[in-house]
Amino acid sequence: MHFPTRKLIFTVLSICSPTVLLFAQQINPDTSLAEIAPIEIKAHFNAQAMLDLTSSARVVSHKLLNAQNSTSILSGMNSTPGIRMEERSPGSYRLAMRGSMIRSPFGVRNTKIYLDEIPFTDASGNTYLNLLDPVGIEHIQVLKGPDGSLYGPNTGGVVRIIPFGLDLQKREEKSLLLSGGSYGQFHEQLTFAHQVNKNYHFSINQAYLRSDGYRQQSALDKKFIQTAHQWNYNERGQLKILALYSDLGYETPGGLTEQQYHDNPAQARPAGGPFPSAADQKAAIYNKTGLAGITHTYRFSDHLSHVLTVFGTHTDFKNPFVTNYETRIEKNLGLRTYMAYQNQGQEEIQWEMQLGAEGQKGWYAIKNYDNNFGSKGELQYNDQLENLQHFYFYRAKAKLMQKLIVEGSIGLNFNNIDFKRNNPDEDAINGHKGFDPSWMPRLGLAYSLLPELAARASISKGYSTPTISEVRSSDNQINQALNPEDGTNYEVGLRYESKQRRFIADIGAYRFNMKNGIIRQLNDAGAEFFSNAGAITQKGLEASIISQIISPEQDLFLRSLILSSNLTYQHYRFKSYKSGNQDFSGNKLTSIPDWIWVNTLSIGLPKQLELNLYHNFTSSIPLNDGNTFYADKYHLLQAKLAWTTKIWKKHSIQFFTGVDNLLNEKYSLGNDINAMGNRFFNAAAPRNYYGGVKVGM
Repeated sequence: MHFPTRKLIFTVLSICSPTVLLFAQQINPDTSLAEIAPIEIKAHFNAQAMLDLTSSARVVSHKLLNAQNSTSILSGMNSTPGIRMEERSPGSYRLAMRGSMIRSPFGVRNTKIYLDEIPFTDASGNTYLNLLDPVGIEHIQVLKGPDGSLYGPNTGGVVRIIPFGLDLQKREEKSLLLSGGSYGQFHEQLTFAHQVNKNYHFSINQAYLRSDGYRQQSALDKKFIQTAHQWNYNERGQLKILALYSDLGYETPGGLTEQQYHDNPAQARPAGGPFPSAADQKAAIYNKTGLAGITHTYRFSDHLSHVLTVFGTHTDFKNPFVTNYETRIEKNLGLRTYMAYQNQGQEEIQWEMQLGAEGQKGWYAIKNYDNNFGSKGELQYNDQLENLQHFYFYRAKAKLMQKLIVEGSIGLNFNNIDFKRNNPDEDAINGHKGFDPSWMPRLGLAYSLLPELAARASISKGYSTPTISEVRSSDNQINQALNPEDGTNYEVGLRYESKQRRFIADIGAYRFNMKNGIIRQLNDAGAEFFSNAGAITQKGLEASIISQIISPEQDLFLRSLILSSNLTYQHYRFKSYKSGNQDFSGNKLTSIPDWIWVNTLSIGLPKQLELNLYHNFTSSIPLNDGNTFYADKYHLLQAKLAWTTKIWKKHSIQFFTGVDNLLNEKYSLGNDINAMGNRFFNAAAPRNYYGGVKVGM
């Protein structure tokens, strides 16, 4: 895959073209704390005040998502304690919620992700998060810790992405963003949101992103389009429609040994032994995915309502790799439905409950060929797999005397995989991999100690079945011995919000005792496979503070000043883990740093200037189960400066420029885990720059 480099001057000329002035939006540079830390979150069906939550949660706001480079949600997500998001090369994302990175060579597993009410995670438990572009995201709601009782199998947590156009604001926006940067980066975003009448609102979001990449064999090309519609067809009924299509292609440079990483971090994986280089094999990922879903909500009365979502996805996936060429056609159909009843009319007792179900059916046609320098060769394996996953849930919540919140829920999960192997010159093999039905309970409490201070506690079961890509991984074997990981999570926390919400603090501690943790390993041929690791103990502490030191109403030289600091401590250990003749019991959990400390500073300056700073400290990371190799600790500093000015009466234009890795650190943002030949390192780019403009009306 080769993308010709576009010079930055071409981007600048495009930015300055008069045609962009046809679009404009009133862009407000002043920042308030409510924009960064919303007062409510729609956790567990209904909007709740953050002080009322029985779980550890965070809203990654629209403002925070756009505080740095608009090409990625990376820095916005990493500002949440307990989350680590990586990008091994442009377009290759991984997301860890409390340790799930150990299962994710690419994609997202062990974490359940929704687009509003639509499950974005497929029937097998895998999520292609890299298909999305930030232009289509209004904000992201994060529920940390296992919550299988309401959202199905997961041990890390739940992420609910609110697509642009399906939020409650229904705001008008017509805008165009153009930006360019180092290594041939070019990014374009187009937004058109329109309120047709008081009952119907729609939006269209489109984006194009390309980059040559810092490393050899790391180019990226992505096309994205999304449309969202909301129609209140009468006083009680509402229809929401979401459809998106993403055409993603990115080259995969492969991991480097420590010596190769120090000698030339920009190189792709070189040839070694019987294996050609990543560049010779044209190693890459090509993913074309379409998703569509419809959500119908009907309120029978002020107390009783019903929600039904039906959805489907289609993925055409190709992966020329060093050892083979894999193709996958993936299809998923599903629904999510629930009845909700609530009685909020009494001061002493307010309560609600939900009863529902969610199910998905997935069809996966997977073929592996010889890779003849980027072209398909002789067929090696031909497999058909089907995954049926469905669960049923019930939840009840009561708020007593405006002080105590009691919340209990339980889910019953079913999951099984059928497979058929049609290898060349072999008889067809049919098989079935079933998992025992699993009960997933959760109990949570929250108590208001003071009007500004609340304590919370919860206990919940985490449960996650292996995905299709783990049962049938790149070693081309169907692993019927792989078991789900499960365990019990215990959690307590405190949250404080000052009366004017000028200062917010949150601290939480948890302990998750996991059994049968799923671990990624590689065989002698360099192909990955997965096994269970016995017992894992995950103990963690998460703390955050956010303070509006100066607000726009104070009329000072600085228009606003907001500081946040977010700390994650993860004491994760293999409690019982043997592999062959090796005993890793007591070792640190592979790929998990002990400490992550993220700070952000938003500064509103005179003349409509705004400066956003981002700092991330990550401690050293064990790269293999034996803890014999580590990635060095690093400090990552980013900065973005934006200037907004009005043009004509209702139009405004924003120019922005930014720098990534300001300290020019040498670090690996996304290491290969338990890599063959100790090829662990995927070098991130050194200091690099970008700039652009956003205009609208």
